[in-house]
Amino acid sequence: MSSEQPASPVSPADFIRQRITADRAAGRHGGAVVTRFPPEPNGYLHIGHAKSICLNFGVAEEFGGRCFLRFDDTNPLREDETFVQAIREDVAWLGFDWGDRLTHASDYFERLHACAVELIRRGLAYVDHLSAEQIREYRGTLTAPGRESPYRARSVEENLELFERMRRGEFAEGECVLRARIDMASGNINLRDPTLYRIRKVAHQRTGEAWCIYPMYDFAHTLSDAFEGITHSLCTLEFEDHRPLYDWLLDQLDLPHRPQQIEFSRLNLAFTVTSKRKLSQLVERGIVAGWDDPRMPTLAGMRRRGYPPEAVREFIRRVGVTKKENTIEMGALESAVREHLNVHAERRLAVQRPLKIVLENWPDGQTETVSLPNHPADPARGSREVIFGRELYIEADDFMEDPPRKFHRLKPGGEVRLRGAFIIRCDEMIRDETGQVVELRCSYDPETRSGASGADRKVKGTIHWVHAASAIPVELRLYDRLFSAADPDGQGDYLAALNPESLVTLTGALGEPALAALGPGETVQLERAGYFTRDAASATGVLVLNRTVTLRDSWARLEAAAR
Repeated sequence: MSSEQPASPVSPADFIRQRITADRAAGRHGGAVVTRFPPEPNGYLHIGHAKSICLNFGVAEEFGGRCFLRFDDTNPLREDETFVQAIREDVAWLGFDWGDRLTHASDYFERLHACAVELIRRGLAYVDHLSAEQIREYRGTLTAPGRESPYRARSVEENLELFERMRRGEFAEGECVLRARIDMASGNINLRDPTLYRIRKVAHQRTGEAWCIYPMYDFAHTLSDAFEGITHSLCTLEFEDHRPLYDWLLDQLDLPHRPQQIEFSRLNLAFTVTSKRKLSQLVERGIVAGWDDPRMPTLAGMRRRGYPPEAVREFIRRVGVTKKENTIEMGALESAVREHLNVHAERRLAVQRPLKIVLENWPDGQTETVSLPNHPADPARGSREVIFGRELYIEADDFMEDPPRKFHRLKPGGEVRLRGAFIIRCDEMIRDETGQVVELRCSYDPETRSGASGADRKVKGTIHWVHAASAIPVELRLYDRLFSAADPDGQGDYLAALNPESLVTLTGALGEPALAALGPGETVQLERAGYFTRDAASATGVLVLNRTVTLRDSWARLEAAAR
């Protein structure tokens, strides 16, 4: 990226961009814009993180600045290199490049430790031997001030010695912590002597056994921002009450740079949960098939389901950046996905629940090909040849023995057009021993081939089909929303809101042969059925297609009722 500072966008679209524009106009930070996306490597990223990714990387790009991808790896009890790799893949999938700005909080462990020592020397931090439960008790409440720890008055020399002993591993986990000495009567609980360091006697995924004390998030995050020259530290609103501590730390230490924290509302999405704890429970209890299960709101799950990154970014753009908390309808995300795929996904034929038809006036053993456009709105995509013959399969739902008056598909004695081919008439029904219709005997009108002269005879219905002998078996996974309530957390137990129909697997589906050429992660529209993506993680020998999104928003009424 060029080091020259381009002109700011003409019309900043939100308060953060307005703030950056004003800072640049005032010459603050020398006109530089440096942001960061700081995930904790203790789980997979979800749709809420996508907003932060797009905002941090987006404003840096717009203003000719830089954005760091920094892993906040300060809690080795919960972190794993698997999550690090997954996060890198997600950020890259969304279309952003951190270049040489991949960092970790653990890169700064020595510098962070030195800052903690400096706070002790300045009388601004102390080693506390209260238990975690006692610290919570002493902290007070929102309406009552806290009480000072009996260890708060320790001398600088004693605290320096105790902190060094903490580093050497002489104390057990939970035996003591390092706390800032601020104000136990503050109206902001975050300023009531917050913990800066705690003991964790487990190996770190990057530093191994080198450390047994680790900085808390607020401490490490603030100072890492200063070390990296971050100009605008963009956080969600839950960190607004933490900003006084952020500023206090910057005020007490001689740091090379002073960043500023700005908060924005998080992305809350209806019909889902984004709590890492709850997402972990879904995985650990086997309710979903891993972090990348296509029903999960994780970016890995959305990628596997077939959501295009362009659609996710467009959804984030439409949501916008505000300070007002609200909940976005799931339909808004699905609409962005549907709009993108409608333009970019090619069309194919498949039947989900096959019903056999035999064209009795078609010669035995004879086949023809019909030409179908790959995309009806884009002739440049070309066409493909599909085999047509005596025995075909149609969708079972496209036939009714005793249909309602406005049923315009196939019925006894009725006619429909087969997509791209001929008009057919249902002449006879074949039943099994239970009376179920298992086959239809039909006839076709040879004068009605699509595209041929004389093919202008009209019927009200057009249905899709596949050729029986050339069709390939397909496993269709019909993914839907994981929860049936707009606010799963509002149900008391969020698991009580699980949607029992969130996955329906159809193992008997059939598709046209061209589907076999789909690459992993490639998406097509199965005509009249929805958009489907070839599963990138399936180990079965059968072609597995995941339903990405339906052709229409069938949940719109539920969402309207929820509002």
